[in-house]
Amino acid sequence: MDTNTNTNQKNSTTVATPLISAQIISELKTETNNMLSFAIHNGIIINTEINALVQNNSNVDDLINAHNLLVKNVAPATPKSINYIKETFKNGKEKSFFNKLPLLRNLIILTVLFIVFFIVTGLSPNVNNDSLDKGIMNNHGLSLLLNIGFLTSTAGLGVMFYLLKKVCASIAKGTLKPEETISYIAQIILGIISGLIVSEIISLYSVNPNDINLFNKSVLALIGGFSSDSIFSIIQGIIDRIKAVFIPLSN
Repeated sequence: MDTNTNTNQKNSTTVATPLISAQIISELKTETNNMLSFAIHNGIIINTEINALVQNNSNVDDLINAHNLLVKNVAPATPKSINYIKETFKNGKEKSFFNKLPLLRNLIILTVLFIVFFIVTGLSPNVNNDSLDKGIMNNHGLSLLLNIGFLTSTAGLGVMFYLLKKVCASIAKGTLKPEETISYIAQIILGIISGLIVSEIISLYSVNPNDINLFNKSVLALIGGFSSDSIFSIIQGIIDRIKAVFIPLSN
């Protein structure tokens, strides 16, 4: 009995697996090397304690401690963003300069399309001070379509101006993440909606209707597109105040 018991214990010890897999340890090493490379190339001061923690025979605790120290050193960049930018430029090494970063390329293409649409609609005789003063409610037909197109393209230019500046800053800081390529699509749509809301609704509350002209509506659409986050926060704040009036807070 004793012999069988000892054999079973040995077998159970043999098949036991560690909680941290070899894949996780490999990822720790890869991310640590990526952060070290990023810090060196960008002149970021590295904690010298890391040297003793990343020796050849380092255990998992040392790797985690080294990883944690490097995360603090390279902030606001993250291991994910550093790896994404590295892989993106690596995959685009053989490509032309314009195709090295697909996200930036797509934003530039959209910006050019908005500019073309802005020029085309702006050249139309149906887009003028009088037609814009009428707004959505009092306009109709082709004139309404062209005027909305003009304001939409203006709002689009506003949001593209914001996103291009943001992407360039993210690349320089190493904070660009893969999920941002999806979120930017939603931000563009939100920017266009925001520009239309600001240019059409705020204009209705102008004291003197004669003050509503091509320049003012264009600026409002541009500001609305550029600051869609702020417009959303303002509207959300108004809604919260209204809810507080009609729905008393529970104790």
